[in-house]
Amino acid sequence: MSENRQLKFWLIGLVVLLGLMFLLRSMLLPFIAGLAVAYFLDPLVDKLEDRGLPRTAATAVVTFVFFALLIFVIIMLFPVLQAQMLGFAANVPTYVERIRAVIWPLVEEGLSALSVAGIDIPQADDVKEAAVNYAGEVMGWAGGVLRQFWSGGLALFNVLSLLFITPIVAFYILRDWDNMIASIDGLLPRENAGVIRSQMVLIDQAIAGFVRGQATVAMTLGIIFGLGWSLAGLEFGLVLGLGTGLMAFVPYVGAALGFSVALLVALGQFGTDIGPVAMVIGTFAAGQALDGSFLTPKLVGGRVGLHPVWVVFALLAGGTLFGFAGILIAVPTAAAIGVLTRFGVSQYRSSHYFGADDTEASEKDDTSSS
Repeated sequence: MSENRQLKFWLIGLVVLLGLMFLLRSMLLPFIAGLAVAYFLDPLVDKLEDRGLPRTAATAVVTFVFFALLIFVIIMLFPVLQAQMLGFAANVPTYVERIRAVIWPLVEEGLSALSVAGIDIPQADDVKEAAVNYAGEVMGWAGGVLRQFWSGGLALFNVLSLLFITPIVAFYILRDWDNMIASIDGLLPRENAGVIRSQMVLIDQAIAGFVRGQATVAMTLGIIFGLGWSLAGLEFGLVLGLGTGLMAFVPYVGAALGFSVALLVALGQFGTDIGPVAMVIGTFAAGQALDGSFLTPKLVGGRVGLHPVWVVFALLAGGTLFGFAGILIAVPTAAAIGVLTRFGVSQYRSSHYFGADDTEASEKDDTSSS
């Protein structure tokens, strides 16, 4: 009976927490960002503290250096990114027409080759139109996202709140991190504290693999793509490269989608000029090779343990429920749910609901009879 009461208590607490988060979702972004920054920087603060620096001083040093560098980068890149985002969104119709002029002859040549080979394609005109329209829809979607991102409230209120509130939140969370963990540990039910701690360790490993590992991978890829595509002469190469790197948060799907937009821009800009298009493709291939051979195995490894489909679902669900703040917490939450689900499955397989006792008994009978 006590276990049932404990379960009801924690379930009610979880429902209340989720309800409050949903009601306050419009103001959560700087606090979630501050928590993410604190989680990202905590190992650095721990290292300084181990070397004899007081926790408060270590927190102040790490927080100041991190946000000073971040603000410097924002000040340097903000005008360029703003101009490229708005310029790209405004030039989408022009790119669609250019892509139509490039893709249409290629599709006609392909259909002609199939016809010569004796393969007839019914409704060939519809196939050509669909191929061109699909490319246009991808470009229109990317331009609409950038236009909405920059013209919405995020460009003013959220950016200001991130710049002023997030550093304060990150500082206090970093300073009191150990005390917060100790306080939470003191609230665990004594009978199940050991099991909960072991699962929390696994959750911490999974989230660390994403927040610290995947974030570093995404930033590195964004720099590689942005610089490489800018050197290739790609219009809006910096914003496309950084955006593709950020989309690498979604394994496999994110980087591929960003590259598709960049490739369409390259085809619309350069047409049949193979050299610049090859540089765009080569930059992406080099980044992916570096990611597959070194970045992800070294920085992330297998700690996240999430299927790409589950990651996509988590991002869509988080964005739908909580907006941009939901996107930030989507994958860490999915990683925690994945750990708890695996634990629940293991408990189920060893319980009488699965028939473990009957299976073991039958196996013993078979062994004894043989």
